[in-house]
Amino acid sequence: MAYVKPSEFAVQMIEAGEAKVFMSTKDTLIRAYMAGAILALAAAFAVTIAVNTGNFLVASLLFPVGFCMLYLLGFDLLTGVFTLAPLALLAKRSGVTWGGVLRNWGLVFIGNFAGAMTTAIFMAIIFTMGFSQEPNAVGQKIGVIGETRTVGYAAAGAAGFLTVFIRAVMCNWMVSTGVVAAMMSNTVSGKIMAMWMPILVFFYLGFEHSIVNMFLFPSGIMLGGNFGWFEYLAYNEIPVIVGNLVGGLTFVGGMIYATHFRTSPSRRPVGTVAEPAE
Repeated sequence: MAYVKPSEFAVQMIEAGEAKVFMSTKDTLIRAYMAGAILALAAAFAVTIAVNTGNFLVASLLFPVGFCMLYLLGFDLLTGVFTLAPLALLAKRSGVTWGGVLRNWGLVFIGNFAGAMTTAIFMAIIFTMGFSQEPNAVGQKIGVIGETRTVGYAAAGAAGFLTVFIRAVMCNWMVSTGVVAAMMSNTVSGKIMAMWMPILVFFYLGFEHSIVNMFLFPSGIMLGGNFGWFEYLAYNEIPVIVGNLVGGLTFVGGMIYATHFRTSPSRRPVGTVAEPAE
C-alpha cells in the first residue's frame, strides 16, 4: 500500500474538485447516472443479504463493494462532489465560480437520481415478477424501511427532523472520508482497503445517504409502502441532502483544506532544531 501523505492528497482533492467543475455536461451526467445505478444495486444486494441471513452486520460488511466499484470506475456521487468541488473555489483556482460548483451539483443530482430510479424499477420488476405478484420478502422489507424513515420521522416532529439531519451529516462525514481515503494510496488494493471501513461504518449505523435513499424510497412506493412522494421528499430526501452537504463539506473537505493545505506556521521558536522522531 503506497501511502500518500495528507499534504499531498489535500492537493489531489482540490484538483479533483476543479476537474469536476469543468467536466462536460455529457460526461458529468453519464458518470453520475452510473454511480447512482451501481450504489442502488449495492443497496439492493445488502438488503437481500440481511433478509436472507437475518444478519445486518454481514450485509454491512459487503455493501462497500458497490462504493469501491463506482469509485474505481471514475463515477461521481452527489455526496462526493459536495465535498470536493467547493475546495477548488476556496483555493481560488482560475475560472472556478459558485455558478460552476452549483452546475456540477445539479447535474450530478439529476444523474444520480436517474440511475437510482433505473435500478429501483428493475429491482421492483424482479421482486414482483413483473408487478404480477405481491412483493417477495426483500421487497416487503424495502417498503418497511421507507415507512419508518419518512412517516416515522414526521411523527416525531422537530425531534425527527433533527435526527434525520444529524444522521445525514454523519453519513457524509463517513462517505467523504471514504472518498478521501482512496487518495491515500497509489495502489488499487490500498484504495479498496482505505475505502471499506468508513463505508461499512455509515451503513451499519443506519446513517442517511441521499443517493441510497433515491433507490430505497421510490422502491418502497412502488412495492406498496405506506407513504408517498411528498413524505419521501419532505421528511427524508431534502433534509438528507442538506445534512450530507454540511457533513462532507465541514468535517472532511473543510477540515483537511484548513490543516493540510492551509497549514499554519509552526510555533517552534526561530533557530531551534526539531528532534528526530524515534
